[in-house]
Order: sequence, then structure tokens, then C-alpha cells
Amino acid sequence: MNVDHSRLDELRAGQGEVANHVIDEFVAGRLSRRDLLRRGALVGISLPVLSGILAACGGSSSPTPKSSGSSATGTGATIKAGILTPTAAINPVTVADQGGLDMLAQTGEYLCLSDQSLTLKPVLATSWSSNSAATVWTFKIRQGVKFHDGHPLTADDVVYTYKLLTNPKAANPTLAGVLLPAGVQKVDDFTVAFHLQAPNGNFPYLTSSDNYNMVIMPTGQDPTKWQSTFPGTGPFVLKSYTPNVGAAFVRNEAYWGTKALPAATQFIFYAQETPAILALTSGAIDVLGQFSVSGGPQLLNGQYNVSKLRSSAHRELSMRNDKAPFTDPRVRRAIALTLDRNAIVKSLFNGYADVGNDSPFAPVFPSTDANVAQRAQDIAQAKALLRAAGHGSGFSVPLYANAVQEIPDYAQIVQQSAKAIGVNITVHAQPSATYYGKGTFGNSNWLDATMSLVDYGHRGVPNAFLTNPLQTISAKTGTGAWNAAHFSSSAYDKLAAQYIAAVDLSTQRQIAGQIQALLLNETPIIYGYFYNYLSAWTKNVAGVYPTAIGHLFLYNTTKT
Repeated sequence: MNVDHSRLDELRAGQGEVANHVIDEFVAGRLSRRDLLRRGALVGISLPVLSGILAACGGSSSPTPKSSGSSATGTGATIKAGILTPTAAINPVTVADQGGLDMLAQTGEYLCLSDQSLTLKPVLATSWSSNSAATVWTFKIRQGVKFHDGHPLTADDVVYTYKLLTNPKAANPTLAGVLLPAGVQKVDDFTVAFHLQAPNGNFPYLTSSDNYNMVIMPTGQDPTKWQSTFPGTGPFVLKSYTPNVGAAFVRNEAYWGTKALPAATQFIFYAQETPAILALTSGAIDVLGQFSVSGGPQLLNGQYNVSKLRSSAHRELSMRNDKAPFTDPRVRRAIALTLDRNAIVKSLFNGYADVGNDSPFAPVFPSTDANVAQRAQDIAQAKALLRAAGHGSGFSVPLYANAVQEIPDYAQIVQQSAKAIGVNITVHAQPSATYYGKGTFGNSNWLDATMSLVDYGHRGVPNAFLTNPLQTISAKTGTGAWNAAHFSSSAYDKLAAQYIAAVDLSTQRQIAGQIQALLLNETPIIYGYFYNYLSAWTKNVAGVYPTAIGHLFLYNTTKT
């Protein structure tokens, strides 16, 4: 690397200790260009400074944002989009489904956006930085922004929103053990400091669109009444919302940023995938928010624009570690060894997925340790493990699954695969409302079943996957709220805390390798694959911007 040290020293000025460490890692060759962009954005290095660093280190000046594909032609149109029906009221505190989060983001905005490349981009925050321990993160709030009712955005609104979402009575599970209301502090009218409960090197991702509940609300807003007006700061304003039917929005002419290209958008809700796909192919809608390979293979024939985003979205097959026969990790490993993962990726996704290795560290994450050996199908070893665990004759067990997209098909594959080692699995595929129940222990097939198969959406960093589904369950601390496996390991808890606290990528990757090895040995959850997030739109439409977590942004969309 040919480094212009004089120029690099100029760029370092004003950067904090953590930011300069990221620069050192890049200069030393331990970060790729892409990793520099991701980590630099995470720790608050601005895009112009990142461009300068690349130029000073002999690379091209940085990344020019990808073209959206839009142009002046076709602006002012009404764009019709189909998405999954929100499962409950549109309440920023309680939304936990794809249709609901998509509605939140049509008018609401976040401090930052986790984009298609997992890079953070400023939105309502213009910049952020941390102290050297990553225990205090300070965000500068954008000035000149107004909510749709004319109320100006200030630090008070951010503080109100975050105190509300970290209140133990209505806490966001992603922030459990991370941030308490007392840690949300106003510094001045446009600066907010977050004093965390423990070091967190990925905290800005928890303030981003990845944490979809965290749309900024005006001070005093009752979240239970959010659905009546969709109050926000975004490029569209609510025109109408009809539960279970759809929503309509019009362009926000007073938007703080570049005005939206469409004059209006219409969202039609679909309870099932098939009618939504038929709506696109018949011309009833212009854009389909998401589809699966198994449900919509005809959309992959080249007649539609298709976005294929590699992601960390996956299914978790949990086995109750506190219920026989899954109290023995050998039994859990045996089930995992029956799966032909490459065949599953091919049959269910036509290759549009990455093979999973029984940990939440997806291949798309920069911190995943790719040197950990991939688990492969091995029926002989699986049988030997069952015999050693005292179950040589097999056993019977029910499996409860969320009946969405390819999950019922995957459940059948699991059932058939287990028969090879004498395990009889009875599949119960249930509608989401029945499967999730109340979403609390003792009131949910998801969390209570001996075997449970659930969907998890994409995140730009693995923090949320490392905490709620795997940390030891504790009502006092709020950890383990989604721990359907009832997994409890002090060694795991310690490693997860170390990973979350780490700031630099090399340390994260080192700890990730230890976590990956531990989970392969314990196998509380089978992670069979991480699937691509697929969206489609007609050939006369351009500028659609989906994200892998499920947002569908149409502000730059045109139709000719």
C-alpha cells in the first residue's frame, strides 16, 4: 500500500481514538476497502474523510453511491406496492412483523440507515462517535427537520423516543441489557449521549433502521395512537390507513431532504404470498416487497426487475435444552447432522441462500470466522451420537413451525431427514398468530415447544441474534426473551458480552470463532441457511430500494 502519510495525518485530525484505530487497521492491511467503509461509518467517520483515507492510501476516492436507476422521466407517478398484512396495530413500541415495520418507515425515520451493503448512512443524525471504551456514544441531531405537523425535531424528541423504548415496562428487546432510560441524556438542543450499561462496539446499528422500532417520535406522542396519523419526519405523509386492507401516502412537500419522486404511493396488504405474486404478474401492483423462490419462481424468469440481497435472515430450529431428550447435546448434534444443507439451499432457494453452520454468524457478516469448519450431513455419526446418548432406537417429538414462506417445506425436510436416524418428528405448521401466541414464556408455541421453527429477519450485525435467542433467560435483566431453546451457558454469555464490547473487527472475528465453535458443540439451535431477500417490480419501474430486513423505500421510484 502506497500511503501519503502527510495527507493521512491531516485526515486523522479531529478523529477520536476509536476512529483512528480503524484507520490504523486499514493501513496495516487488516481491513479490506469494504470493511473500512463499514467500520468507518459505524464509528462515525464521515464519507468525505473515508474517501480521503482511500485516496491517501493509494486507492480511488471513495464510494460513489450506487445509482438508484431513477431519472426525471416518470416522476410524479403513483406507485402501487404489495406487502404482507401487518399483524397488529402500527405502534412503534410493539411492531414485530415485516408488514408493520414497513408501515413505520413510510413516514417515520431513524437516526441512521443500515443500507443494502450493511453500511450505516446518516439520516436524522448527522454524525456519531464513541468514547474509547465504547460505553458512551454521542449523536449529533440534524437541524432544520420538522415533523409532519410542523413540530421541529430536536434532541428532546430523540430522548423521549429512546426513554420510551428502553423503559422496562415497554422495553425494546434489542436494547435489553444495553441501555436504560437513565442512560439517554440530552447534551444540548441537537446532541444526545447514550450511556450504555456495558461496552458495545456495534451500538449505532441498534439506533438504525435495523432496529425497526426506533423511528423517532415527537415528544409526548402516545405510541398506541401512532396509527391514527403516522406522525414522522419522512418524505411521505399519511393519506389513509385501513387495517388488513392497505394504506395510501402522498409526497411530503415540506420534507427536509430531497423531495420524493412519486406524487403518491399505495400499499395493498396480502395475508398470503400467492395472491401478492398474482397481483404483480397481473399488473395490479407495480412492486412486490418480498417473495420466496418456492412461491414465486416465475418472477425469476427475467421478465421482472429482481433485487437479490445477501442477508443474515434465517430460520432457527430450536430444541429445548431443558427437556428430554434434548438435554443431551449429543442428541441435538445428531439432528443437525441429518441435514443436507447444500441440497436444502438448492431445493428451497434455487441457490439464493448461504449455507448455515449452526451459529448466527452469517457469511455476510464481516466478523464471521470463515475458518471454522462447516458442518455437513453425516448419518453414521448421527446414529452413533444417538446410541451414545441412550437413544439408539430413536424417539418421537413434535415440531411447531411458523407457517410462512418456505418454513413448512423446510419443516418437512427436517422431518424426513430425521427418519434416517429413527427420530419421528410430527410437524405442526401454524398461522403466525397461533404460533406466536402472546410471545411470552408459558403462552407461546414458539417459546414453549420442545422443537420450534421460527423466522428471523436480517440484521447488519449479529448482536440481536447473539442476545435474545441465546443468552440465559433472566426476567431481572430482560435477557433471553426469545430463547426458545431455553439454552443456558455461562461460557456463552461471557463470550457474547466480549463480542458485543469489542470495537475492532479483528477482535470481533477472533471471539466470533470461539462462539461458533461453542455453538457447534452445544447445538441449541440449528441454523441451516441464510437466505437472500428477494423483491420484484415491473420493468417499467425503477428506483425501488428494499432492504434485507424488510423495508421498502419508494421515495426515489419512477414509473414510465
